[in-house]
Amino acid sequence: MPGARPRRKTGRAFVVAGAAGCLVGLVGGGFRWCLEHADRLRASIVEAAAGLGVVGWLVPVVLCAVGAAVACLIAQRVPHAAGSGIQHVEAVWRQESGPYSLWLLPAKFVGGLIAIGSGLVLGREGPIVHMGAAIGSVAGRRSRLDAEDARLLHTALGGAGLAAAFTAPLGGLLFVCEEVTRTIRPRLVLLTLVGTVTAVVCSRLLVGGAPAFPVPGVPAPPAWTLPVFLLFGVAAGALGAAYSALVVRTLEACDRTRVPLTVRAAAIGAVVGALMAVDPLLTGGGDPLSRRLLAGDGMTVVALVAFLAIRFVAGPLSYAAATPGGLFAPLLALGALWGTLAHALASPLLPAHASGPAAWAVVGMAALFTGVVRAPLTGVVLVVEMTGAAVLMVPLLTACFAATVTADWLVSEPLYDSLRRRILERP
Repeated sequence: MPGARPRRKTGRAFVVAGAAGCLVGLVGGGFRWCLEHADRLRASIVEAAAGLGVVGWLVPVVLCAVGAAVACLIAQRVPHAAGSGIQHVEAVWRQESGPYSLWLLPAKFVGGLIAIGSGLVLGREGPIVHMGAAIGSVAGRRSRLDAEDARLLHTALGGAGLAAAFTAPLGGLLFVCEEVTRTIRPRLVLLTLVGTVTAVVCSRLLVGGAPAFPVPGVPAPPAWTLPVFLLFGVAAGALGAAYSALVVRTLEACDRTRVPLTVRAAAIGAVVGALMAVDPLLTGGGDPLSRRLLAGDGMTVVALVAFLAIRFVAGPLSYAAATPGGLFAPLLALGALWGTLAHALASPLLPAHASGPAAWAVVGMAALFTGVVRAPLTGVVLVVEMTGAAVLMVPLLTACFAATVTADWLVSEPLYDSLRRRILERP
């Protein structure tokens, strides 16, 4: 009727977001709990195998090869189950891809657990974000929300997944606004807040609420170090651009091979397993390595260079195995390595009272993440929530600004834009 006011939307979507957020938290917390136990089991197997001599070296190789092959087989059975899944969440938001299969949830959970648990250099956040978005999508349809609210709920619950993956509710909110939608809508913000808060509360029941990488007692760096962190961010942006290019080039190179996907996954798993036999810290999502670096447990410059170079290649290689698994967690470990190495190289030129290696590792995590993903605010807030190092806010913002500008200047496309285009180009 002309002149009539538009119908106000009801609050039912917020009730659904809260209930679905609880489910995302339980699923995400359960996934994290299972991964923690899988990591311990893998470490005990590798340690026991080390005492078997030369034959023991084959155990991690076989373990990772079989795990990668099985996870790849699972992912092949369900559309979009392979890889991170974040690019698919973005494609659905842009209405470039259709609705989710109900089988996506078990495929991501079981496949991701096997792939990451076997030692591939992949992160937990991709599967949890994808599962969260799938829960939001199904909840929106089953509760008969209108099409727009259902679309918002799908995206909001993806952010709840990231919040549950890292115990970072604000990081989940910024991820939705800055990376997925690149817009700020009041209703989307409110739905995401409801989803992230309930998801984090419920995930804490299973994995606790402590920061993922607590860094106690880090002093605020002096103001005169900001130009140093600016240059550090420039280098991180260039490194991030190179990493993004390597991920895409590795996938393209694997696409050109005529090897069956399962065989390719097994071969990649065998290579990663060989690295695991050398040092378990070279493989896996990278959380133990990040904790070690942030705790100030020193590594030599040679070791830092070796770890950085190997994990720089192992991450894209693991992603090419076409198993469920994300990119964020390995990126954070790589950033911590880069930050610690940069401090070791720069410390002879800096006064003794300048910031220590832990501060550089924290800034490196956010800066490299930003250079790859191109979401500086998400990177800063996510790392602050994970470490508790709020005193580093100004250096973090400085380095992430420089990393963003540098990666843009190098004409490096944000990684998830490249990955989204790949799934859209496939028949």
